[in-house]
Amino acid sequence: MAGTDDTVADEDALYVLTAVLLTPAQFPSVLGDDYPAACTALDLEPYAEGYGLVLGQDDGGARWTVVVDDVSLVAVAIASWDCGMEYDLSPDDRSVVCALPGWPLALAVATPGVPAPHDPLPDPEAEGTDLPPLSPPDTESWGPPQRRLGADEIALQWAAWREQIDDATAFAGPDVAGSADTDEERPAGVAVSAGVHPGVRRALAEVHAYVDSPPPIGRIRSSFAPGDARTLRADGPGWSLVARTDDIAFILLDEEPGEVLPVGRGAELPGLLKALDALAVRPA
Repeated sequence: MAGTDDTVADEDALYVLTAVLLTPAQFPSVLGDDYPAACTALDLEPYAEGYGLVLGQDDGGARWTVVVDDVSLVAVAIASWDCGMEYDLSPDDRSVVCALPGWPLALAVATPGVPAPHDPLPDPEAEGTDLPPLSPPDTESWGPPQRRLGADEIALQWAAWREQIDDATAFAGPDVAGSADTDEERPAGVAVSAGVHPGVRRALAEVHAYVDSPPPIGRIRSSFAPGDARTLRADGPGWSLVARTDDIAFILLDEEPGEVLPVGRGAELPGLLKALDALAVRPA
């Protein structure tokens, strides 16, 4: 596809490397706790229809994130790639909303035949109001973006994380939540912690409050899980939750870098997860 706004020369091509959705039900959580916050991070209006984010390089190798409003086209491309099929993602120029320098996510691929990925040079005619180049979060530090990415990874690798939790923990309430007594190698990234934590109680209280006072759209999201279950993702100030509606929950906290705190199913968690699932937005 061709360059898409005044900061990208019209004669320059954008070599597409990947794409992601930015919708109320599915957005890069690295950008924010909810859909409006993710849009604000990119200086976009939080339209209900959402956007597609197309990540690529121009002829000079510069990184660009092109925002398009043809969500269906981007969704088809992502689904095709996930199935191992080729798909030429070439949005029409009329669907382009803007082009932002940089990438919000880390990519391990690059366009062959062009210079290595780098941020584009600043526009000398810009008036200083443009966003700085987008960049992925620093993996060497811990904060809200890393905490949300950790919860996303647990959702993707649920079975591996769930295997670490013994039955006594899984079916107990949060008062006795702990980790499995196992010497097996754990998934890389974060570690399961034993015992209840004041931050867990705070997170559970805040997520309970969502039932009575729904948070901004996208703060609770529901996606497919095996059987009749759903995978839930919820975020709040300083915490992230990932759970299966038929199982337990895990909570990550800003105040506990790299730690994953399990919440046993107990008597109250099933009802809470059912209520959250009823509030959650789901992918179309």
